[in-house]
Amino acid sequence: MRAVVQRVLEASVRVGGDETTGEIQRGILVFLGVGPDDALEDVRYLSDKVLNLRIFSDEQGKMNLSVLDIGGGILVVSQFTLLGDCRKGRRPSYAGAAPPQKARCLYEEFVKEVNRVTPKVATGRFQEMMQVHLVNDGPATLLLDSRKQF
Repeated sequence: MRAVVQRVLEASVRVGGDETTGEIQRGILVFLGVGPDDALEDVRYLSDKVLNLRIFSDEQGKMNLSVLDIGGGILVVSQFTLLGDCRKGRRPSYAGAAPPQKARCLYEEFVKEVNRVTPKVATGRFQEMMQVHLVNDGPATLLLDSRKQF
């Protein structure tokens, strides 16, 4: 399971150009991709990592606070393209992405895990074309992969 985590001042996601399905103010935007071998352990690892990443500045200006510490929001957007393999040719292969049914299940479990800890969770809409708007803070962007824990 892969995630791109961006520290944001605000972020929102729209479906169909005019329906806003989720929006947050200060917090983190999580683009989440699910692989074919991912399971609940991957969900638990990544949700804990996302919730507790210390990427917000404390009073001394050091990245020492988590999204929970600042009371920030979390916007989770499914993105199978994170599993795209661009090593051969010019067209990415998505063979490394989980089938939609499995990906939806684990995406929803990730959202539930995060929502158990904080009510400030918003989402996109799984398997829909979305427009994501954000104001990156920093910028601060991190890559997480549950398969690269050690």
